[in-house]
Amino acid sequence: MNRKARAVWQGTGKDGTGQLTSDSGVLSSTPYSFKTRFENEKGTNPEELIAAAHAGCFTMALAFQLQNAGFTPTELATEAVVSVEQQGGGFTITRSALTLNANVPGIDRAKFEELARAAEKNCPVSKVLNAEITMNFTLE
Repeated sequence: MNRKARAVWQGTGKDGTGQLTSDSGVLSSTPYSFKTRFENEKGTNPEELIAAAHAGCFTMALAFQLQNAGFTPTELATEAVVSVEQQGGGFTITRSALTLNANVPGIDRAKFEELARAAEKNCPVSKVLNAEITMNFTLE
């Protein structure tokens, strides 16, 4: 399974603008820029997309963990906060903090924590920074 997204950028890093498009169409020339990333202008940014991906991936992984253990959640609601800090001459994503509110009938706290920790550790987005990164390019 491969999922694709494209970024197009025009201009300099600080004054330029970009658009993000995903094959699913959920992102379609969605604007991003220095201002959407660092100054909260309307649009998106990579860290927000990582936060959405982490919240979604973890929550679905937990739903599967619960299902496999015989529990059906009424609701799982997760917020992910991705932190970016300046380090040296650039920026680093230093943390993704998940906050989960769950309603799962019939489960005790210890079992829920066991399943939630397994989902946190094993969802693909949690593992992403350990993934192989490849890069190919064409220079025109």
